[in-house]
Amino acid sequence: MENWRNVVLACVLSLLVLFGWPIVANHFFPPANPPATKIVKGKSVPLPAPGATPAADAPAAIRAREVVLKDSPRIAIDTPRLRGSINLRGARIDDLVLATYRETIAKDSPPVRLLSPSGTADAYFAAFGFAGDGVTTPNDQTLWQTQDSLLAPGKPVTLTWRNDQGQLFTIKLSVDENYLFTIEQSVANLSGNAISVRPWSLVSRTGHSKDPSTWTAHTGPIGTFNGATNYDVNFANLDGQEPGFFARIGGTTAKAGTNSFSSKGGWLGFTDKYWLTTIIPDPAKTIDANFRKGEGDRYQADFSAAPVIVPQNRVARSTSHFFAGAKEVTVLDAYKKNQGFANFDRAIDWGWFIWFEKPIFNVLDWLFKLVGNFGVAIILLTCIVRGLMFPIAQKQFASMAAMRAVQPKMKELQEKHKDDKQKLQQELLALYQKEKVNPLAGCLPILLQIPIFYALYKVLMLTIEMRHQPFVAWIKDLSAPDPMTPLNLFGLLDFTPPGFLAIGVLPILLGITMWLQFKLNPTATDPVQQQVFSIMPWIFMFIMAPFAAGLQLYWTVSNLLTIAQQKWLYSRHPTLRAQAGKA
Repeated sequence: MENWRNVVLACVLSLLVLFGWPIVANHFFPPANPPATKIVKGKSVPLPAPGATPAADAPAAIRAREVVLKDSPRIAIDTPRLRGSINLRGARIDDLVLATYRETIAKDSPPVRLLSPSGTADAYFAAFGFAGDGVTTPNDQTLWQTQDSLLAPGKPVTLTWRNDQGQLFTIKLSVDENYLFTIEQSVANLSGNAISVRPWSLVSRTGHSKDPSTWTAHTGPIGTFNGATNYDVNFANLDGQEPGFFARIGGTTAKAGTNSFSSKGGWLGFTDKYWLTTIIPDPAKTIDANFRKGEGDRYQADFSAAPVIVPQNRVARSTSHFFAGAKEVTVLDAYKKNQGFANFDRAIDWGWFIWFEKPIFNVLDWLFKLVGNFGVAIILLTCIVRGLMFPIAQKQFASMAAMRAVQPKMKELQEKHKDDKQKLQQELLALYQKEKVNPLAGCLPILLQIPIFYALYKVLMLTIEMRHQPFVAWIKDLSAPDPMTPLNLFGLLDFTPPGFLAIGVLPILLGITMWLQFKLNPTATDPVQQQVFSIMPWIFMFIMAPFAAGLQLYWTVSNLLTIAQQKWLYSRHPTLRAQAGKA
């Protein structure tokens, strides 16, 4: 009867984990990238990216954008990483694609479009201008003049506009080899009176990010103010909703509606999982910054500097920057170091454990550059981790052998004091001290694996360096789940299983290797533990199925190395090996 109760309890706990985990995971952990491929008749077929910019051969979308682009004169943008144009009406950077990134893994996939002009379905742009009291300043309909025809590295563009009061406004734009624009704004006061002006910059976008914002990966409004990066403001706040429970207990600074900040330096803008647009003021100047909701589905991040008095026949100047591009780790780090952009590396939501996650990324990135394949790099990283933990594994197995040796004495104590739990605990503690064994020593390798596993999870989820990285055969994207599942006979049947049941080859291998690993361990004395350990590998097979293939690969290889370690260490601990053989 007792055994049946234990079996039922183990089954109930397993079901709670199996069905409760998706609810917890959806709240705290962002899902893997959408599948990059679909297995059709055993072959990988590229899939379109959900919500991505329509392909170049989609007439309806192209006509709409081309019509808008022809509405006003433009200056071309051409760099190694960016293509697009500047709108001379309103001095906007509103047409930008990332030349080195594609929407999907298909060879003919169009480049990722980041910015689109106002009037298109996904309007997203940056604008720069001036405000003042008692002076006519340029607005969003102002047509700026220029003698330049191309913005490229080493080839800046100068825009000018003169009002009828004797002021000349100038915006000089330059761009580097990556994703950073430099904006130099100046006002020449050629009138007979002093004027007060202040420069401003803004980023405007239509709609929410297509990447969901979760507890561990923020998307949406983002900024650094007075040296602290703010992940608290989100689209829901700007829509007028109060912060949720988890935000409130975290001490959030967000509020419903417009969120305003006064800061010395810093930066602000909008982030997606992989892409970032942000305006960056002079680090030495104090600014007023805002996240706000505009008309319809428009959102805006903006800042303005303090008003400047410009005497007659004098010029006032200010410099700011605009970043629009991919959140590449080395690029963000370089801008933080060389340009002095505070916490710019925090545009990637590393979280509290950045001190551990970035070294894991650096090792993985170094291995990738060494071997040229991220899957092989993950395998090598797993070997390094297991190698570093090998001395701990030796102690773990020695402790397991010692625990097995004292099992008969423990059973005697359990029989002797079965009606006195307190006395039993005291006697067991005394036995552990006498025999110099630690029942918790076997948990240490597992506990040490948790931060490494979580760090790799964050790297796979957030770093663009992992996006669309293939491994072998059918695995074309290590940041997406394994697409090869036997539930549709590896693509031979024309249906796609739901995410919860789409168990790929790697999750199956993970479950099998975990089962083999548990089989090599000494059998637990507690019947409930025995039942849990027998079911756990297959539960984890379901739990890990929606995660990134790179994470599944890491865990599977780690299990294989653990099995090899166990085989070798059993040869050094005959007592433990004999017990495993009996099991």
